[in-house]
Amino acid sequence: MTGGKFMSDTTMIGVIGGSGIYEIDGLDGAEWVRVETPWGAPSDDILRGSLGGVEMAFLPRHGRGHVHTPTTVPYRANIDALKRLGATDVISVSACGSFREEMAPGDFVIVDQFIDRTFAREKSFFGTGCVAHVSVAHPTCGRLGAHCASAARAAGATVHDGGTYLAMEGPQFSTLAESKMYREVWGADVIGMTNMPEAKLAREAELCYASVAMITDYDSWHPDHGEVDVTEIIKTLMGNAEKGRALAAGLPQRLGAERDLCNHGCDRALEFAVMTQPDNRDPEIVAKLDAVAGRVL
Repeated sequence: MTGGKFMSDTTMIGVIGGSGIYEIDGLDGAEWVRVETPWGAPSDDILRGSLGGVEMAFLPRHGRGHVHTPTTVPYRANIDALKRLGATDVISVSACGSFREEMAPGDFVIVDQFIDRTFAREKSFFGTGCVAHVSVAHPTCGRLGAHCASAARAAGATVHDGGTYLAMEGPQFSTLAESKMYREVWGADVIGMTNMPEAKLAREAELCYASVAMITDYDSWHPDHGEVDVTEIIKTLMGNAEKGRALAAGLPQRLGAERDLCNHGCDRALEFAVMTQPDNRDPEIVAKLDAVAGRVL
């Protein structure tokens, strides 16, 4: 299957599950499928099925059993694999620390901005031989984010609409000085290790992308909480995971099986993005972009 050659009028929800979320319950006809991509193997096989008449595909970001570090997650292969399967809307669910007193452990934040501090990851499908520049001024899809917020509230979560996610390289947590800088100087709201370059790649693949940050801790800035405690994180994570799965299960009824064009233009992000003229494009690169950018190449 090449995929990606035409805009789809049928919804397929792709869910990328972070720490603690390794599957979705209740899928009809569920099966784990292996997807090959030009960018290597995804983090794991993909659980494919349907819920409420809407196709869904679930990918555990770290692999079942949590085998990938934030740096070694194969982000390009993950996004390509979901697009290749026919995903139109991708929801990222991930554990994060909070820089805001009011964004407490156990709460969910619908992220709408990012500060990318990662440095050891491939951040684009494009490169020498086929150059493209997409806008990530607004890196998430507001339409999809609103549906996630509604589904999260229905699942019993306290939800914050909007927030800036500081993406760090990891795998270590922040120093106290870094935590204070991110919070007080840069104005970030939450911190995590996995949404970049994921969000950028989803935009290049013309996928609507929403990020749901499940707060597990206060990072290290909070005077009453001190350094990040992995034991406490896991405890909060397990409580969040059930709500995260319920959120995902509530999306099909909100999105519906029939899909119109995205009113934010996410599914047309490459319309004028490819800079390299057709005669100068590297055929090998173009071939690798069949799923991601086949619609415009």
